[in-house]
Amino acid sequence: MPDFTEPRFDHPPRPLAQRIGAILWPSFFSAGVATMAFFAFVDPLALRDMTFSHLPVTRELGYTAGFFMFWLCTASSSLFTWILLRPASRFNHALPPDKDR
Repeated sequence: MPDFTEPRFDHPPRPLAQRIGAILWPSFFSAGVATMAFFAFVDPLALRDMTFSHLPVTRELGYTAGFFMFWLCTASSSLFTWILLRPASRFNHALPPDKDR
């Protein structure tokens, strides 16, 4: 029978810098790869002409905006994965002993 008197943690909490780095670094790398693959086939100026032709977007600005959009998408993916993989012991607190038993 499990002992519910004291909560057990799978591991100690990680420092904030380590948690943020675990989200931002892989997403930065993935955004770089996605940017290179996407812009190998798509010209930012052609994309601008199809979408926002009235805006003065240069090729460099298109690459930069595309990278940050890919980084935002991959960072949110990393964040959701981190949220789903947190140990359940952090949220399932020990039940108080039942006095009626």
